[in-house]
Amino acid sequence: MMSVYPEQPRERDRWILSRRSQRNPVDPRRPHAFLVEEERAESGEIVSVATIFLTNRECPWRCLMCDLWKNTLMETAPTGAIPAQIDFALAQLADADASPQHVSGESSRVLTNAATRQIKLYNSGSFFDPRAIPPADYVAIAERVRVFVRVIVECHPALIGDSALEFRDLLKRTVSTKPSAAECSADFSPRPNIGGSAKRAEARAPSCHGAGSPRDVGGYAAKLEVAMGLETAHPQVLEKLNKRMTLDQFRRAAEFLRANDIALRVFVLVKPPFLEEAEALHWAKRSMDFAFDSGATVVSLIPTRPGNGALDALAERGEFSPPKLATLEAALDYGIDLKRARVFADLWDLESFSDCKECFERRRARLHEMNLRQITQPQVACECCRERTR
Repeated sequence: MMSVYPEQPRERDRWILSRRSQRNPVDPRRPHAFLVEEERAESGEIVSVATIFLTNRECPWRCLMCDLWKNTLMETAPTGAIPAQIDFALAQLADADASPQHVSGESSRVLTNAATRQIKLYNSGSFFDPRAIPPADYVAIAERVRVFVRVIVECHPALIGDSALEFRDLLKRTVSTKPSAAECSADFSPRPNIGGSAKRAEARAPSCHGAGSPRDVGGYAAKLEVAMGLETAHPQVLEKLNKRMTLDQFRRAAEFLRANDIALRVFVLVKPPFLEEAEALHWAKRSMDFAFDSGATVVSLIPTRPGNGALDALAERGEFSPPKLATLEAALDYGIDLKRARVFADLWDLESFSDCKECFERRRARLHEMNLRQITQPQVACECCRERTR
């Protein structure tokens, strides 16, 4: 059966757009989701991370696998809207009386009272895209998040440049003024608020000395980390994903970050379209190798999910199917055993990749434990699965 997927980028854009459903209604002054999740930090500690999914204009690229456009605006958010979204999310996370509106996914089930010291600002595109995050808001954003130990944003490799350096420097300014209300929320209640499609589900501020009292943290500064989507090191599949990026471009952007003291997190797709299951595991491994060779300090493995229209169309013609849970497990085993840096498996909606209810919870728990400990755990034995494979 011949593929219906176009060969040229512009035709691919039209093909992908024509298969989309409607966007979800969003408010430019409210994030479309926020939560607190556990993660193993670079230091080896298990810390809580405040993750805010900002509402902003859609990414200019039309990637084949993307569903993040579902919670985006048609235009750039007005100046001041992004800081307002951060204020809203941090206030809600700090409110012990807040109740979750909708709970789904692994992150919402593993929360603890660990110190919340990191923050992720994910935005359905690129943080350094001026049409997504107005540069005029950089100062206000930095003022709100520089109290965290680490600030993680994401960006397409093509937009890595001077804007990243500007924001890095804003985070490094010494704080010696009265803390804001957001900065005083030293103990975030582990109460997630998740709405719409979760994104690559993957901070306790320095203690205040009383409301309104000054504090001096000397040379304290947040570390900037930029997450970039490598997706796959398979050059032909990467080209077909319509990301408009080559491996050399990714490598150059990674080198820029490394040279400027900005940490690198890399997203790798497990079983992107156009790969069979055995090929998918092989290329997940090669993609992790490439990411580590490029200087990644974190690799996040994202099982490729249907539901954006385009992947569903490919699935109907046999050119895409979601990965099996075993493939994600084997990829995480490989990455952790390398011991080159931290490797996490995205566990959001994990059950959709499993075909055995008998062993799923044990396998989920194993992956969660490996995410936190970064040590491979014994494989789960399941008589039910064994019967089906005989």
